[in-house]
Amino acid sequence: MKKRALVICPGRGTYNAAELGYLRTHHAARGDIIATVDAVRATKGQATVAQLDSADTYAPSVHMTGDNASALIYACAMADFAAIDRERYEIVAITGNSMGWYLALACAGIVDLAGGTRLVNNMGGIMHEHGTGGQIVWSIVDDDWKISQEKMRLVSDLLQEVQTVSNIKVHISIRLGGMIVFAADDAGLKWLMERLPKDDRFPLKLMHHAAFHSPLLNHIIPMVRAENPVGDFGAGEIPAIDGQGRIWSPRAFSRAAIYDYTLGAQLTDSYDFTRAVHVAAAEFAPDTIIVLGPGTTLGAPTVQALIASGWRGLSSKADFQARQQDEPILISMGMAEQRAWALS
Repeated sequence: MKKRALVICPGRGTYNAAELGYLRTHHAARGDIIATVDAVRATKGQATVAQLDSADTYAPSVHMTGDNASALIYACAMADFAAIDRERYEIVAITGNSMGWYLALACAGIVDLAGGTRLVNNMGGIMHEHGTGGQIVWSIVDDDWKISQEKMRLVSDLLQEVQTVSNIKVHISIRLGGMIVFAADDAGLKWLMERLPKDDRFPLKLMHHAAFHSPLLNHIIPMVRAENPVGDFGAGEIPAIDGQGRIWSPRAFSRAAIYDYTLGAQLTDSYDFTRAVHVAAAEFAPDTIIVLGPGTTLGAPTVQALIASGWRGLSSKADFQARQQDEPILISMGMAEQRAWALS
């Protein structure tokens, strides 16, 4: 009997130095996907993902910028999605984090491979040229991946305090399992870095990221709509869950509605990845959760979101690790030791 699988698509920041060569290593046989992505980029005179992936060294100034990183991540994730063994897994729903929503649209068949490439590539290029502000990540869990109410109170206090400070803009960009991602203007980023308690990793200011999922990107909407026609969107084949926890079931929505969300609120409103995972797990009852590559950073937030919702009685990091040893409930395709579990 096939296992029911929820697929989760990665967002920006997942193709780093360790992922250089991901396409060459794992997907040499999937030239059709790479060729489709590269054909779109060729029309704009951009470096191909094949060239970027096969570079001798990883260059943050090249590989991390939105115009290149977005297409690289898209190609890797779509190739991973195509590689999942459909004889073992029935894919019952798809969601993603931030940019991962665009990937989810392609995996769900709401846009085709080329249409998804155009969407991701156009968005990445526009954000690279016209994005403003930035993002800061801060952990809100303890060592056992349980939400700290003290940290949540601090987040609430900071958001109230910033309303009293003139000429500073701070918003919640993403609720990411055990982390809060803030979006802010330059003054807001400085303000946050001075106030958030520090440990050996957090708060973390993200490189080459704009103030995604906040009103600071209102000016982007007409630009991306001019580049991405509503005709690229279709009826879909697999349910997709967006950053508000809304389910887009195949043939149960209009093109105009999903277009308006994707090139509207998805850009300017907070993205609740935690809620998306809660809804997907509760409504579609997956046996297994498959996180597409590249990268390995989305596995922990996914599990933290599941712990917060008490999915199947999951209560802590230690609990997850014990269950994972018995029979994997989460497969991270970006991890060499796990990706084989998803393949034929």
